[in-house]
Amino acid sequence: MPVDPSLELSQFDYDLPEELIAQTPAATRTGSRLLHLNAEGQLTDMQFSQISQLLRPGDLLVFNNTKVIKARLLGEKQSGGKVEVLVERITSAHQALAHIRASKSPKPGTRLLLADGQLEVIVTGRQDALFELEFVQPALDALEQYGATPLPPYIQQVPTAEDDQRYQTVYAEAPGAVAAPTAGLHFDETLLNSLSELGVDQAFVTLHVGAGTFQPVRSEQLSEHQMHAERFFVPVETLEKLQRTRAQGGRIIAVGTTSVRALESAVRYHECNGHQNPDGSIEGDTRLFITPGYTFTWVDALVTNFHLPQSTLLMLVSALSRLPFIQQAYSHAIKQHYRFFSYGDAMFIEAAPQS
Repeated sequence: MPVDPSLELSQFDYDLPEELIAQTPAATRTGSRLLHLNAEGQLTDMQFSQISQLLRPGDLLVFNNTKVIKARLLGEKQSGGKVEVLVERITSAHQALAHIRASKSPKPGTRLLLADGQLEVIVTGRQDALFELEFVQPALDALEQYGATPLPPYIQQVPTAEDDQRYQTVYAEAPGAVAAPTAGLHFDETLLNSLSELGVDQAFVTLHVGAGTFQPVRSEQLSEHQMHAERFFVPVETLEKLQRTRAQGGRIIAVGTTSVRALESAVRYHECNGHQNPDGSIEGDTRLFITPGYTFTWVDALVTNFHLPQSTLLMLVSALSRLPFIQQAYSHAIKQHYRFFSYGDAMFIEAAPQS
């Protein structure tokens, strides 16, 4: 679906006091606040532990089960210059694409000595802004052994053992993300079990969140923006649950913007090329850019955190609700000192009627 040419970046800006950027998680996963934005634009302040009050039997929660990998590595080039490597995507057992920060961009054939010389990788090429890397040992094993959890750039602290656990959902299963699907960080096993007992069903998709999620939109005209690519997978069991929920009158609630992108990408991917795996599942790379005016196929409501100004994620939530509703909600959240971004508080957004 083409982006409305009248949409401009400045429409999605807001001023956020720096002290509202959460630097650490809440004491417990469910201990965050929850701002409910209903379909008519009304706001209600809640605690995340009260989310069951917004759900009903027959609803379906869709979670992104991607697992954050320890994607950040520090070291130096063989010539001695310091480098910082942030793996963006594992492309095969021994290969990856990565962002590299260095005083001079490494050329193909450059050897990088990382983790105090314990890990050696070779730069084999380049794809636009990303570098192709070759690992001697399996890349995932190397990252788990030598890498650090890649906290977002607005979190100032050095990652700790607590971050390794808290910057990961309790249902994380498929390694590959370099940023957490942060809406899911608010759920613990006790809450998930209690929701199941209430008759709220659960399904999973996989979308490996890339570092591009933090990249700013550089075009004032949103129609000129090129989305970063991310890999997604929607299993046949989830597709069946979506159809069954719709048929029985239940609502589909995506947990996180990445779950939204996976669900909606599966629809577009199938419509565009008719491709499904032999078992009926759908997977591929997505560059889906969801902005106001987009027509959602699957999503009736969304659990999400508060997003950066001028970000594609803020544009997505404005498409599900309405931009004036989102602007009002963010202004309210700032006045009420909600905590923002990855370790911050959450919203429950109900889809506004299509105008």
